Amino acid sequence: MDDGLGKIKVIPDHFKASPPSVDSSQNDRSHSWGRRKLRTAARMLNLFSLRGLPWGSSTDGEEKVELSAVELESLRTELADLEEREAHLKAQLEHVDEILRFARLSGYLYIRTRWTALPGEPPPLDDTDVDDWLPRFVVLQGTCMFFYLLSTDLSPQDSTLLSDIVEIGPLPSFTRDDEGTRYAFYILTRQGLRYECSSVSEIQLNSWLAALRTDCKLEKSDATIPNGSC
Repeated sequence: MDDGLGKIKVIPDHFKASPPSVDSSQNDRSHSWGRRKLRTAARMLNLFSLRGLPWGSSTDGEEKVELSAVELESLRTELADLEEREAHLKAQLEHVDEILRFARLSGYLYIRTRWTALPGEPPPLDDTDVDDWLPRFVVLQGTCMFFYLLSTDLSPQDSTLLSDIVEIGPLPSFTRDDEGTRYAFYILTRQGLRYECSSVSEIQLNSWLAALRTDCKLEKSDATIPNGSC
């Protein structure tokens, strides 16, 4: 029995508890996530006009973007421009939202203007064949009628008080080769300015006539104008 025990080889500290090991997979995931975040930031920088940004490595092996003072100032300028554009777009969106919620009527119409002849002046020349119709976004809101170049413009190009409108009536429909028949009406102000408005939609035209006559408290004329060439 003693001889048998002498054959057992004892290895010191063989069953000693090993120190807790660091989870290498977790470190790899953390390092991979950091690199992905860095690459995402690089792709965002590429949205700007700076091209070929120089890349380098820090002492700890991490990648970084190296910018000169000029490039950094250019990047700051572009960020400021983007913030300004974002603020402008937000203001445009709020303006359109206000129009949609509070305007009595709004939409695109073709507009042209004419001045009526004063007493003693010769009658204006016949310019019905002149194609000077321009698209405008027209808004009927409150006590005014506003004329915008575009629906997203913050300021109108022109406006008129409804109290200054003294006459509203239909105009003969006319035909354009590119759009077919257009239906028209006019608005005359007490200053002698005449707005002529047209639309390819007869329903839209009738809606404007009805709304303007109601808001301006003008009676509908019994006289009708036959369709013709404007």
